[in-house]
Amino acid sequence: MKTAQINVMIASAMSALIAGTAFAQTHPEKPTCKYEKCYGVAQAGKNDCFFSGNSCAGTLTQDRHPAAWIYVPKGTCQKIAGGTLEPPKAG
Repeated sequence: MKTAQINVMIASAMSALIAGTAFAQTHPEKPTCKYEKCYGVAQAGKNDCFFSGNSCAGTLTQDRHPAAWIYVPKGTCQKIAGGTLEPPKAG
């Protein structure tokens, strides 16, 4: 490979790393209505939380992870199949 190609590859990798790091700092806005955190119902990529298994909002890789939560209007979580107001117990 030529030095110019290597420099382009390094620059591209660095840009991707920086962009990924900036995205990883995403935190959701709290709703303006009365809300509650609803665990176990978030779809992959749609979580509002960060927890020990992922770094930030929107980074969930599986549907309905028990530790992942989303904001929902107060009083609706327990009406959603699988929804709970309590995080899973560690251990």
